[in-house]
Amino acid sequence: MKQPTLDDIDRAQVNMETAQIGWRELQPYFARGATVAVDEQLDLVDVAFQISKDNQAQVAQWLESGLIGKVTDEQALAWYEADALLWAVVARPYVLVQDKNRD
Repeated sequence: MKQPTLDDIDRAQVNMETAQIGWRELQPYFARGATVAVDEQLDLVDVAFQISKDNQAQVAQWLESGLIGKVTDEQALAWYEADALLWAVVARPYVLVQDKNRD
């Protein structure tokens, strides 16, 4: 059996800290500009892990391609009005959110 690396352990920790939460509970973080939307085609845990490891090249690529970005006012309002339940995880100083419930 392969011995887990520190990265394996860190990734497992991020996974354990990922949970579903109502958007309304995240409003204070949004108000501070600390919420980042992660496109549903990306793995939320991987994005949080890469941010925590300060992988600037990968994060920049996702930003440039629009796969991650600050939650917009329009998106926040839509989630608020829908009382949306989102997947979320903290990747300091951000709270990453992902809407996996879209039709």
